[in-house]
Amino acid sequence: MQFYLETPRLILRDLLPSDEEGMFALNADQEVMRYVGAKPLNDIEQAREAIAFIRRQYETNGIGRWAVIEKDSGSFVGWAGLKLMQEPVNGYVDFYDIGYRFMKSSWGKGYATEAASATLQYAWEVMRLPEVNAMANVDNVASRRVLTKIGLQENGLFEYDGDPHVWFEMGNPTLLSPRL
Repeated sequence: MQFYLETPRLILRDLLPSDEEGMFALNADQEVMRYVGAKPLNDIEQAREAIAFIRRQYETNGIGRWAVIEKDSGSFVGWAGLKLMQEPVNGYVDFYDIGYRFMKSSWGKGYATEAASATLQYAWEVMRLPEVNAMANVDNVASRRVLTKIGLQENGLFEYDGDPHVWFEMGNPTLLSPRL
């Protein structure tokens, strides 16, 4: 996969082995990982493994999370994108999950909304997906706000990794035919 997408302030591209320090810093931060359901990373080898795992998803599924680079600084600020979820979640399997994770220093700048909007546009216009789903911990108000802002609808609560989560979904508006 050779993915590259620009938004006004961000570049979304394939995660590369050279992103290991950024991925480690992101996933080692306890505040960033607060609602994720996974423990913060302990060493950079775990970041390397995460990047390798995502790169295998590019090969196997044709899609995976992308590195998010701030245009002005050229800095790795997080990741965003789609993931084909092949394990059952909330009674769904083989669905596309929209997700994102950003460095604390990037919070409050609208980057999650900007990257998620671009991801959703890619899902509709390039991949022509019929639907996109997402999930967020009930207490992760900021993430829930981003998902709602880009148009996904809350559709119930469920338990994931032992915590209550909100399920989100949205059908592709470019594939929906108008009702007569």
